[in-house]
Amino acid sequence: MSARDLQGEIRELRGRIAALMDEAANNEKLLRRSQERELELLKAENMSQLFDAICKGLKASYALESVTLLLLDPQHEIRHLLIADNVKLEDFPQVLFTDALAGMAPQFNSFHRPWLGPYMGCDHQLVFPNVTGLKSAALIPLRRQDRLLGSLNFGSIDEKRFSRHLATDFLAHLGVIASFAIENTINRARLVRSGLTDFLTGWHNRRYLNARLKEELARAQRQGTSLTCLVIDLDRFKQINDQHGHLAGDMALREAAQRVDAHIRGSDAAARFGGDEFVVLAPAIAPKQAACLAERIRATVCDTPLTLPSGVQLNMTVSIGVAWITVARDEADLKAAAERLLADADAALYRAKQAGRNRAALASGEMPDKPCG
Repeated sequence: MSARDLQGEIRELRGRIAALMDEAANNEKLLRRSQERELELLKAENMSQLFDAICKGLKASYALESVTLLLLDPQHEIRHLLIADNVKLEDFPQVLFTDALAGMAPQFNSFHRPWLGPYMGCDHQLVFPNVTGLKSAALIPLRRQDRLLGSLNFGSIDEKRFSRHLATDFLAHLGVIASFAIENTINRARLVRSGLTDFLTGWHNRRYLNARLKEELARAQRQGTSLTCLVIDLDRFKQINDQHGHLAGDMALREAAQRVDAHIRGSDAAARFGGDEFVVLAPAIAPKQAACLAERIRATVCDTPLTLPSGVQLNMTVSIGVAWITVARDEADLKAAAERLLADADAALYRAKQAGRNRAALASGEMPDKPCG
């Protein structure tokens, strides 16, 4: 081999080494940036910070056109936790909530590893709402302890950005980190919420109701809808305590709460208001529907006697006051509106009790139901 050929091989080897070193440096840089992104997720102290880190942080970091977070929330628990923390859901349009993953995208029917491929509007529009021009997508499952929490979704206008032949190990690892961060912030919110929960019935307490009432009034004001309030009182509760003891009274309260809970929607808010009173907030229902809801609640509470440990059959009844409010768009004092709504419902409850109990009364003065025998 001539000296010229040898020098040529040396230059070629040097070029390869330089390219490998550049690739290694680039990979190290990418790894460091990836670790920084993951650390941002793990550092989030609440769900608001986490949503920002996921939807805004990852979108900017990966230069994507869309990043959405889809969370499975069949009991509306996560949404209620956010509301209790005074978080407005409309501030996070990229965070989507669903009662069931089935129907959101075909890939969710068997979702154990990241799916990469072409964006199909008919399949993926629910996962990327109000986004146009996407050409490829990555759907990343969020799982904890074999339980599917939802999915982290990346959308790109580059049709080659996410293709089916690409490795998914990195995205799967990101999904694990995001899942852990989501579970961690939800558990932290649950701990905070424990101060907003009535230990006896498991319902929310009055403190939660006050916060939720302002939130629902603000929502009704923005949407131009009404908010209905039901104040429910367990009839002759003092008599139950006096005749059968406080443990029997506790059983009656728990049982009444469970029976009421069976008839309210996941979007409704229910709280123990104090003593033997419960409050249900039902957004966007008409007065006639509110009257029907009150009658169903009244009927289900008195329909079946409660059997005490002593074998005594305890007949329970409730009186219900129903009021509703539509807040004008220019009304600034929502606290006054909340007090007005509760006062109207409480006045209707008083009329129901004065009329003989075991009935519902509307703020309009009507008494639509008949007491059961």
